[in-house]
Amino acid sequence: MPRILLSPIWSLGDFAGVQRDQAIARLSQYATVDHYTGELTADKGDDVIAVIASSLLIHPEFYDRASELRIIARYGVGFESVNVDRATQAGVLVTTAAEHIHTVAEYALGQWFATSKRLYTLNLNAHAGHFDLIGTREIRGSTLGIYGFGRIGQAVAKMAAPLLGAEGRLLVYDLRDDIDELAAQFGATAVGDPNELFAQSDCITLHLAGGNTVIHYEQLKVMQPHASLVNAARGIAVDDDDVQRALAEGCLYYYVVDDPVNGTRVVHKNHPRVICTNHNAGLTTASANRLYETTMGQVIDALEGRVPANLLNEQVLEQAKAKAVK
Repeated sequence: MPRILLSPIWSLGDFAGVQRDQAIARLSQYATVDHYTGELTADKGDDVIAVIASSLLIHPEFYDRASELRIIARYGVGFESVNVDRATQAGVLVTTAAEHIHTVAEYALGQWFATSKRLYTLNLNAHAGHFDLIGTREIRGSTLGIYGFGRIGQAVAKMAAPLLGAEGRLLVYDLRDDIDELAAQFGATAVGDPNELFAQSDCITLHLAGGNTVIHYEQLKVMQPHASLVNAARGIAVDDDDVQRALAEGCLYYYVVDDPVNGTRVVHKNHPRVICTNHNAGLTTASANRLYETTMGQVIDALEGRVPANLLNEQVLEQAKAKAVK
């Protein structure tokens, strides 16, 4: 009996609702729907024809076992764990679903406000019985730095500009060739060096893809002591040991990272000025519903012989397993 595997969010109570029930019902018309947890290994591959995948690793052996697999539809945009090259070799379509752009932008702005107003410190102090007032920062007239000016960075800029006011500044850093012209469209100024972004900004929000570490002590040490770094991208983008060093030296006030306190981030455990949010930035009930709808549609399109939206590996269309896709 063919199976469709669904990532864990398809069974989490906080994201239940009519839209999810309807999506599961539609997928059930094509195969048995099973929920999976953890990484996708060979033992989970029998009879699988489609996967709506989490961000956890898909092992090469899974592709070997899942000989009838047609599509991996990522529930989100990150695809580093999918092993796209191996999927392509196996004739498997890989798609992403960018339905959380404004959701992540809202998260970044929320953290910008929370760190500027020192909400995390005020909360800890209040619960500890310390009632002294502390200095906080205003948003209007401040400088917000955006590292990475793709769709999410642009959404942040669009939302932030009116909040900064005429006296505020919006700085952006990105390696794209058209960054000066693009930044100007959002009332922002592009800088040519990340160190300049870190030195001038009262808060920096980080929005970039990939699995490389790009923020090190070299950038953190030039920050203003009152400034904060909001990593709404991936934990690996920032060197965690360097963050600890910079915090200890008073180079920045808060580090916010949208990932759990695990892996290299265990060095942050219980640190009062490191805020970890379990990779939740892109998930609201509304964005989850959009993701259900999009990924369901991608799977159905693939199974019915159509090219699904947001296909990453078009070259697979020429292979035998995808020859019916048109």
